Amino acid sequence: MFKPLGDSALLIQLGDEIDPIINQRVHALNSLLQNINGIIETVPAYCTLLVHYDINFSYQHIKAIVQEKINQVNDSFQITARRHEVPIRYGGASTDLEIISTTLNLSISEIIKIHSEKEYQIYMMGFTPGFPYMGILDSRLQMPRLQTPRTLVQAGSVAMAGFQTGIYPLDSPGGWNILGWTPLKLFDPHSDTPFLFSPGDVVKFVPMESNSLLFEREQAP
Repeated sequence: MFKPLGDSALLIQLGDEIDPIINQRVHALNSLLQNINGIIETVPAYCTLLVHYDINFSYQHIKAIVQEKINQVNDSFQITARRHEVPIRYGGASTDLEIISTTLNLSISEIIKIHSEKEYQIYMMGFTPGFPYMGILDSRLQMPRLQTPRTLVQAGSVAMAGFQTGIYPLDSPGGWNILGWTPLKLFDPHSDTPFLFSPGDVVKFVPMESNSLLFEREQAP
């Protein structure tokens, strides 16, 4: 579905639900629309793609280009995703790990294992520069957002809410349940490539050594 937005933007909707296959199609279409004359910027989201275009080009012209690329996606939309391993130290004084453990009736080592044993697709970037919205979280770990968001969450905090997990790139307010912390820097405004992640990338969390010792202690006879 196509929808004009203002006088120089076009919204393409490829579905109406948050689904990894739909999101893969969004990113495949996004990759096909790069470096095309008249298209200034593209913004992929869960199941939509926003296209900003040069006002000197008509809506119908850009729509025809997009439709041609959609047809290519329908034929073969697989793209090669970049994969990242993210070191994470689970737990700590500023996390919600104990509350999560009690609420979900899971041990801390079970939470760490469940969260770190799968790969997560980055659906989109928001609400601060470089924040990756990733999923789909195992149903055993799904919890609602905090009723009262924190006024300050430390940069590098790894958190989860609903069926998503994410990483706070900057010190900022936030309402997700915090699992731990990563030393990786997700956003560097002074770099030629300021963002560590891009939509469509895949992330695997790797527990740091202190969490490996936790596994050993809890699993010891």
